[in-house]
Amino acid sequence: MNKTERFFEEMKHKKVAFIGIGVSHTDLIKLFLSKGIDVTICEKKSPELLGASYDELRSLGAGFINGDGYLDTLTDFDVVFRTPGMYFNNPKLKAAMDKGVVITSEMEVFFDLCPCRIYAVTGSDGKTTTTTIIAGLLERSSKKVYKGGNIGKALLPLIEEVEEDDAAVVELSSFQLISMRRSPDTAVITNIAPNHLDVHGTMEEYIDCKKNLILHQNAFSKTVLNLDNETTNDLSSLVRGKLVKFSRKAIPECGAFLSEDNWLCYNEYGKVTKIIEASDIKIPGIHNVENYLAAISAVWGEVSLETIRDMAENFGGVEHRIEFVRELNGVKWYNDSIATSPTRVLAGLNSFSQKLIVIAGGYDKKIPFEPMAETVNDKVKALILMGVTADKIQKAVTEASNYSSDDLKIYRVSSMEEAVEKAREIAQSGDIVTLSPACASFDLYPNFEARGIHYKNIVKELS
Repeated sequence: MNKTERFFEEMKHKKVAFIGIGVSHTDLIKLFLSKGIDVTICEKKSPELLGASYDELRSLGAGFINGDGYLDTLTDFDVVFRTPGMYFNNPKLKAAMDKGVVITSEMEVFFDLCPCRIYAVTGSDGKTTTTTIIAGLLERSSKKVYKGGNIGKALLPLIEEVEEDDAAVVELSSFQLISMRRSPDTAVITNIAPNHLDVHGTMEEYIDCKKNLILHQNAFSKTVLNLDNETTNDLSSLVRGKLVKFSRKAIPECGAFLSEDNWLCYNEYGKVTKIIEASDIKIPGIHNVENYLAAISAVWGEVSLETIRDMAENFGGVEHRIEFVRELNGVKWYNDSIATSPTRVLAGLNSFSQKLIVIAGGYDKKIPFEPMAETVNDKVKALILMGVTADKIQKAVTEASNYSSDDLKIYRVSSMEEAVEKAREIAQSGDIVTLSPACASFDLYPNFEARGIHYKNIVKELS
């Protein structure tokens, strides 16, 4: 009996609860039920709101606790799986832990059981694209790759098919990392900047979450850190295995960097290899050069130069990340819904050489907008604001030292439909319009993907 088989055998003797259905739990719940495990789903939504999901899981044998008191009976269970969206330090989870209940997550258990090498990426910005590039490079090198985590796919339901020679490439958020006590074979931290402070409360807790990616590595592991990001680089002393850094401003002792003549290169203790010119990378923006530097550092020695070049020249990017939507009457429309923080907005604005029309605003994550204010004034000709953060963004931008009401026009709207219509009204041939919110979507949408899809659908319907 292998480790995975033993785990499921042990679960047959436990009462297991899943908090929420969601992307990370649906397939996992079905797997547990197929193994004959006692499963109860604790879900705030009513059966009516859950609809077909409720009916299907109920028919497979799952029990349900619905409504506002869905967390009130956690002490009745032996094991509780939380979704990444359920804050680990929630008082009711803490109370259950104090009574001996095992609180875990899909990704924690996957890390415990996974037989193959794990590459994991975290960071405030760039982690999805970096994760996707690493997975693509390994796939192009004939590896069977399991890509998941925060990138939208649960991997534990697939654990029985994962083999030792495969590769798991996962993106991890601070909400997943907060309770992780196992680290990957190869860890990448793209950068650390203020984010999710509405949940974590302090920057210290947010950074501590990111640290969990590397704190539990062994001497045979690899850690990739951003030399240009002070908070990330300061974690160097925590690294147990091989330390590799990437930079577009300096030459690391070991790692990928951008040369003065704009080539992506790799330095291995004095031996420099030229890889590809930055201008040959298909996806735009200096932040994507950084994403490639991070990914190359993660897989250097495991994939060929030809593979790296092929990926860079042909990979068109990830949906919702400076994604080209359409051109209409000479106006180009882009979707950058992933830009849920000021640093992501800056990366998007700096990807273009002209002034933009920008749609921004959304849910308030309690992070300051001042860091992007000066660049917005330099790079934006019209700012269309919506959502609960509209006042805060406008205040930050108009109080910046370089603000001019002649150079930057600010408009207020109440919906995405209004925002797109206002952008079409003011845009002229040659202009670029981008959705670059600087905020999460939760005031109007369940996630940034839903926001981006809604925006794209509206833009595609313009005639």
